[in-house]
Amino acid sequence: MKLLGTFTSPYVRKTRIVLAEKKIDCEFVLNSPWVEGSSVSQHNPLGKIPVLIFDDNSTLFDSRVIVEYLDNLAPNNRLIPATGRERIQVRRWEALADGICDAAAAAFLEAKREGAQKSQSWIDRQRGKIVLGLAASAADLGEHPWCHGNAITLADIALGTALGYLLFRFPDIDWQTQHPNLTRLYDKLMHRQSFIDTVPHD
Repeated sequence: MKLLGTFTSPYVRKTRIVLAEKKIDCEFVLNSPWVEGSSVSQHNPLGKIPVLIFDDNSTLFDSRVIVEYLDNLAPNNRLIPATGRERIQVRRWEALADGICDAAAAAFLEAKREGAQKSQSWIDRQRGKIVLGLAASAADLGEHPWCHGNAITLADIALGTALGYLLFRFPDIDWQTQHPNLTRLYDKLMHRQSFIDTVPHD
């Protein structure tokens, strides 16, 4: 298998962390949809990363679809509960974390637009979503050691990925001081090799 993506995408990072935690061999191929000549749209008609390419050239795209496939591929270290309310709770965490990433990416891209093309009100709206998302995450985490249960799950991976993306793109959003429980979780995650090896960079 091959995974197409970049070092900066939080959705790619989430997928790479799952691959590492599940100990699944997969070639990582740098490929950005923003670069001229990119082949991403040949594998994903939506032109987004990550894309998982199988040996027969069939593909999966959207990180949520890919990580579910990977979790089912290997029975070790289950990251998503199989059924019931526990499964929904973990996927809810993922949706919240991905939503924070969605808002952060939208604000970052809008800020790169020039002059009258840039909408500060749009940027402010997205940053507002980030702030609310962080507050909700902190409230839900409380004093628990993990987002769900007594061990790492996809919930922690997704939230940790979102927090890492904010440190990378929006260091001015001081969630570490405002939400010390999120800081404790992120610091714990950053002791794992899967997180260390996937720190976002240009």
